[in-house]
Amino acid sequence: MDETSDEPPTSAVLLDNCHFSQVIFNNVEKFYVPGGDVTCYYTLTQNIVSRRKDWVGIFRVGWKTTREYYTFLWAPLPGDIYSDTNVQQQIQFKAYYLPKDDEYYQFCYVDQDGVVRGASVPFQFRAETEDDILVVTTQGEVEEIELQNKNLRQENEELKATCAGLQKQTIDLQEELKRTQELQNNLDSLRSSAETLELELNSLKKENKHLKELDDCRVAELHQLKEQIQNVTSEKEHLENRLKTVLDHMDQLQSQVLNYEKEVENLSQTDRAKTEQLESLKEENRELRVTRPQQVKPSRSVTVLGGARVERLRHPWQGEQTHDLMKELEEQKRLFQILQAKKNEADEENQKLREENDGLLRRLLQARGVSSISVTPQAQAAVPAPGAGGLLFGNPYCGEITWHSASLRKCPMCDEVFPEDVETSQYEAHVQSHLLECPLCSETFEKSNKQVFDDHMFCHGLE
Repeated sequence: MDETSDEPPTSAVLLDNCHFSQVIFNNVEKFYVPGGDVTCYYTLTQNIVSRRKDWVGIFRVGWKTTREYYTFLWAPLPGDIYSDTNVQQQIQFKAYYLPKDDEYYQFCYVDQDGVVRGASVPFQFRAETEDDILVVTTQGEVEEIELQNKNLRQENEELKATCAGLQKQTIDLQEELKRTQELQNNLDSLRSSAETLELELNSLKKENKHLKELDDCRVAELHQLKEQIQNVTSEKEHLENRLKTVLDHMDQLQSQVLNYEKEVENLSQTDRAKTEQLESLKEENRELRVTRPQQVKPSRSVTVLGGARVERLRHPWQGEQTHDLMKELEEQKRLFQILQAKKNEADEENQKLREENDGLLRRLLQARGVSSISVTPQAQAAVPAPGAGGLLFGNPYCGEITWHSASLRKCPMCDEVFPEDVETSQYEAHVQSHLLECPLCSETFEKSNKQVFDDHMFCHGLE
């Protein structure tokens, strides 16, 4: 904080033992402007003799000992140390070592024994204000100041325009830099992609070479297969005729199954409509119980169905409506059971035809002499659609075979497809896991539509 490397002599002497009148500080301002040097003027009285280690420090008001100085300078020795008259002295504190806050400070003269010999009035380091000083200017000075202000404003506007232009240039340069970085990133990405493609190209070349070698082997095998195909052409034509007949029959059965399914869907929609009507009747029943508790006192009976408790309300008009509704439901149920039985019969016949179709296809493949490479678990999955390789002129009914085979082994609830080696009992158990069966009439419902099953049980309770 000071301009020298030596520490000044200090002491812990209390303020009561100091002699502040032996050094008098003159011309002390109320405040000093920050950033400027400060000159300290003081007078050495005849009651003090200056020594080489005397110093002048700046202390914050409220200090207790001389060790609490902020900064200091060594006091210069006067020309005549033992003079009988007062001696005027001055020292200058540099702005760099002065305090930066606006607290109150004071000058103190300390001898080489660490004893304070004089102190100034407090002052501050802050800017000058209009309340502190009155400036008197002439008209010419005012005009000159206004001219300077005008020039400064004009220069300020020019600087602002220049700054705006520089800012725009900076933004443009930043955008250009950003585009350059994006291009660099794209270039790096393209380089990486090119390297990857080159590696893939080399791999494809090797694979192509290997495929060419395999192709030569396949050509020889194909020549042998063509000879075998010519030997079994007559038997193939016979089998194709039988296969066509079976497929036509299967198409008829599938059409019947689709019609049955449409009828079942219509019945389901009708059943849902009746269920909604029954629900509205139940809602009206609840409203009547709330609004007319005194006028109508229906008798209640409890029917237990499968462990469930059903409460029944008897009204004259509701009995007829419920009876008609139950009658329609019974007719729909009987019709549904008839259609379901027909559908089951068609499914059984379709299964028999599919098994016969599989046997014909196996015989066809065995007759061609390629059973060792085609009759495998993978080939069995592809038998319904053999394509041009299975028959000499292709099978025009391959799409229909695939559709029928898939529909026979596909769950109608969750669309899960079962392989052909799965037993029928396991497939039926899976389908049954999606259904709820009525314990009274053995009618089945989907688990996803449990509300319809509950309403069905409620209808049994109203019977």
